[in-house]
Formats: sequence, C-alpha cells, structure tokens
Amino acid sequence: MANTKEEFKQLIENIQAQSWYKNPIGFGIAKVDRGQLDSSKILQATFPIINWNENNGSAAVFLDALKKSGQDVDTSKSELVCSINDEFLTACVEAFTPYIPEAKGEDHKNVQVISTLASLPIDSGLTADDYKVVFIFEDTDVASTEAAYLKLYALSTGKAALRSLNLNGVFGKLHNCAWVGNQPIELDWLRANEISLKLSGKYPAIDMVDKFPRLLSHVILADNTRILETSKVRMGAQLAAGTTVMPGAAYINFNAGTEGAVMVEGRISSSAVVGAGSDVGGGASILGVLSGTDGVPVSIGENTLLGANSCTGTAIGDGCILDAGVTILPGTKITLSEKAVDAIAKANPEKEIKSLMRGMDFLGVNGVHFRQNSVNGQIVAMRSTREVKLNADLH
Repeated sequence: MANTKEEFKQLIENIQAQSWYKNPIGFGIAKVDRGQLDSSKILQATFPIINWNENNGSAAVFLDALKKSGQDVDTSKSELVCSINDEFLTACVEAFTPYIPEAKGEDHKNVQVISTLASLPIDSGLTADDYKVVFIFEDTDVASTEAAYLKLYALSTGKAALRSLNLNGVFGKLHNCAWVGNQPIELDWLRANEISLKLSGKYPAIDMVDKFPRLLSHVILADNTRILETSKVRMGAQLAAGTTVMPGAAYINFNAGTEGAVMVEGRISSSAVVGAGSDVGGGASILGVLSGTDGVPVSIGENTLLGANSCTGTAIGDGCILDAGVTILPGTKITLSEKAVDAIAKANPEKEIKSLMRGMDFLGVNGVHFRQNSVNGQIVAMRSTREVKLNADLH
C-alpha cells in the first residue's frame, strides 16, 4: 500500500523497472455490453476515460494489480484485454490511496474510475463480467472489439490525430447490431424473439442497424460545437471545437472530421479532413479512400468553400472555392487562362502552375477558384478573389 505520494512514486518506479513491464500507447477501463444470445460476444465498450500516451503511473498500477489478482499479463502482445475482479480493485485502491481524497472533477480521473467501481452498490445489477481493462502496446491491426473502441475513442476525443492510427481489421471486430438509443441488440436475438416481442407489444423502436454507434453516445462535445442530428456523426469521427453539423445531407464518417471551426452541411467521408474556417456546403461530398480518391486521403484546407452539391476526391488548398455542382477528381482535367496561371503562380511561388492541370496537381495550391464553363462544360481554375469567412456568432 502507498500511504503517501512519495511512496506512490516509488511504487511506480519499482513496477516500471520490472522486466515484464511496458508502457502502453493507450489504456482504460470499459463497461462492456455483451450479446444477448452469445455472452462472449462484446457488442460495445464504453470508456468513461481513456489514456493515450499519458498517465503511465496509472497504467503501472493497473498492470501490477492484474498480476496480483492472478491474471496473465503479457505485454509482448499488441493488445491486452482482461476482466476485473475484487482483488484487482483492492490492489488499485491501495496504490491510489494518497490521491483518493482529491480525486474529483478534472483531477485524477483514473482514480475516480477505480473509486466508483469499488463503491458500486450490490443491487446495481452489474458484476465484474460487465467490465474490462484494455491496453494497446503497439499500433497494429485491431485484434479485439475492446481495442477497436479504445482507438475510436482516441480519435473522437482528439487524443490521437485523425489518420494517425492503424484501423485495419476494425470492421471485423465490430458487430452489426440493432441500436436502441445506446443499447446494442444482437440481430439473432431479435429474430429468435420476434414473435413474442411483437405479440406482447415489446418490440423495440430501433434507431439504426450498424457496426458503429453514434459519436454523441460516447463523447461530450466542446461547448461551442453542435450536432443537430445524432445520426449525422459516427463514432470515431473527430470534431474540433466550433464545428457545426447541420441536418439534412451532412454526415461525418469515422477517422474523418475537422481541424477547427467548420460549417458542415455536406458529407465528409472516412479519412477526409477539413481545415479550420472552411464551409462544406449543402450536399457537398468529400470522397473517402474507397470512393474515387485513388486511395489517397483527402484534405481540405483552411477557409475554403465547397459549394452546394460539389464533389472532391482530391486535396483542395487554403482559401479556395469549389463552385456549386463542380466535381474535381484526381484525374479531372482543369484549364487555366494565361492570366490565371500568372495570378495563381504568384500566390504559390513554390508550385508549378500550367495551362492544363489535373485535379491531383493542385495539392498544396492555395487561393484557387474552381468553376465550370457553362458553354463548353470545361472545368476551369482562376485566382480566387473572395474571402471565405464563417459567421463567428455561429461558431
């Protein structure tokens, strides 16, 4: 037991000095929802707090407590998922003793998690089987449902940058469920009980069927961030403070999102990122890595406007405008007048600007206005003369 903070520090040093110990990339304790028919199937993992490249002292406490509770702790693998028990909680409480009195609000959240679990009332209906402690030691392909959720949390809380994590295998580890609010239900359970549920008037009002829950079921947004329909943002998306997601055609997929205050009235597909101050107009589409981008994630620069029903499958720079209805794909041929070449080259002296370019050639080129010639249908580019500026009162 550590009775003082000095003893706690020494305890951590002793644990971390042992040959078996390894600092994790991320870790946390999750409440899990199990399958109604197959209880070994984890349908969802809810983390009250996740740690990402931080709080290694708490990681040491958790790993040591697992060993003391008799569990196999193998830190040589990329992931470690263990059940908790009374011995684990007791060992954690003993280690955290100096910090328990001051653990509240934003301070010592891992201690708060342990204290809350240790004080759950007997009649809560929850058991040790409802909780898992999860570690990720190497950012390799996803090997468990719990680790998949931990990575999605890291993205959605902004603790990991968009497109920075290996999400290979995530679809195979998430189960397609019927969701009623934040409760996942096995589809096989619904099929097995359809007659009794419907005849008794207890068939649930299903909100959606998907492998991913909604972002708002797991993440509390910044005060100045708005999502007007919960279905519009998937778990694993990342919204910077000040972002507004309108209803209708708006949608943000996992591992995609915004890097500052952005107006979103269109679709930001998986792995697409939009810079601060930009406006994704009504029905505009930013294509994902599997939908017309040649596998290259799309980045939209800062203070850029994507007009209504426009579409881009390639990078657009800062201060650009894509007119309504215009589509720019990597191979799209774009013509520039001599005046446009000179003006855009002057604004981008490090770039080669020519009279005929492809969409992919505009990577890192700023201040461009993309339009379509209404007479001959050609896509043309010119120097943008309009400032794109969001309404500060709305963001």
